[in-house]
Amino acid sequence: MKILFFGSSSFSVPPLKSIVSRTPYVVTKKAKPKGRGYVLDDNEVKKAAKEMDLPLLEIDSFKDEAAQKLREFEPELIVTASFGLILPKWCLELPAVGAINVHPSLLPKYRGPSPIQWALLNGEEKTGITLMKMVEKMDAGSIIYQEDTPIKQDDDAITLSLKLSRRASEILPGVINGIEINGMVAGTEQNDKEATYAPIITREMAKIDWSKTAIEIVRQIKAFVQWPTAYTFLDDVLLKVFDAEVHVGEKNASSGTIFGKNRDGIFVATSDGSALVKEVQLENRRRIRASEFANGYRGLIGKILK
Repeated sequence: MKILFFGSSSFSVPPLKSIVSRTPYVVTKKAKPKGRGYVLDDNEVKKAAKEMDLPLLEIDSFKDEAAQKLREFEPELIVTASFGLILPKWCLELPAVGAINVHPSLLPKYRGPSPIQWALLNGEEKTGITLMKMVEKMDAGSIIYQEDTPIKQDDDAITLSLKLSRRASEILPGVINGIEINGMVAGTEQNDKEATYAPIITREMAKIDWSKTAIEIVRQIKAFVQWPTAYTFLDDVLLKVFDAEVHVGEKNASSGTIFGKNRDGIFVATSDGSALVKEVQLENRRRIRASEFANGYRGLIGKILK
C-alpha cells in the first residue's frame, strides 16, 4: 500500500519509521527562521527523511504552489501524525482508500494541536492514542483504534510525547495491514457533545504565577518543559524553570519567595505551600541544576520571584 505521510514534530518520527517501507513521499511544514540570526532550523521529520533518503515536500500552507504538487501523487492512503496544518477537502480526496490521523489523546477529549500539554496542565491520570479517519472538521472523524496510557507522576511533555509516539509506531503498521486486507473500516463515530479542546499553547501561558497552588505550578512546568518553557523573573532577569515538584511542608513565606535550598534544589513559596524547583536557566546562561545555581547566586535566599 502506497502511503503519503504528513508530519512535522518529533512525535511524528517513530510512526514514520514504522511504515517507511510503504512511504515513498513525506510532507512536512516548512521551517521558520529562528533566533537573532534568522537561521532555518530543520524540523525532526525533515531530519529523519534525510537520514532515510525519503523524498520530501515542504509547505507553508495548502495554498502554496508547492502544495499543488500533491495532486500529482497517487497515494492509496494518507497518514498524518502531528503535522500542524489541517488537510483541505481536495487533499483528503487524493488517496484511493482514505486518510487516517494519529492523535495523542482519547478522542473526543482534547481535540486540537496541544493535547499532551493540556492533559498535563489539567492533571489527567491517563491519556492515550487514537487512530481516526480524517474528515474536514478537526479531529472529529470516526475512531478506528484507541487505547489509553497512564500518566505517571514524573511524566512531562517530553517523556509523555515519546511514550505515546513509540506506542503509536507499534500500533500503526497493524492497523494499516488490516486496512490493506479488509479495506477502510467504518470505525466508531465520536460524540461531539463529549468533545473538549486543546488550544494552541502561547508564550504568555508559560509565565509562572506563584500565587497559584504548588500542584498547578508544577503541572505548568511539566507541560511546557519543551516549549515555551515555564519562566519567572529573578532580580528582573528572566529565569526559565525546567523541573519542579510539590514540596510537602509548611508555607514559610509569601508567594514567590525563595526561602530555602537543599541538594535537590530551591524552595519557593506558593499560595498553599511550596514547590521544590530542581532545574533552571538564567537568561544568557546555561541550564543547570537549581542546587548548583543556588550555590553560585549570592543572597538568593529571601529573594522574590515575580
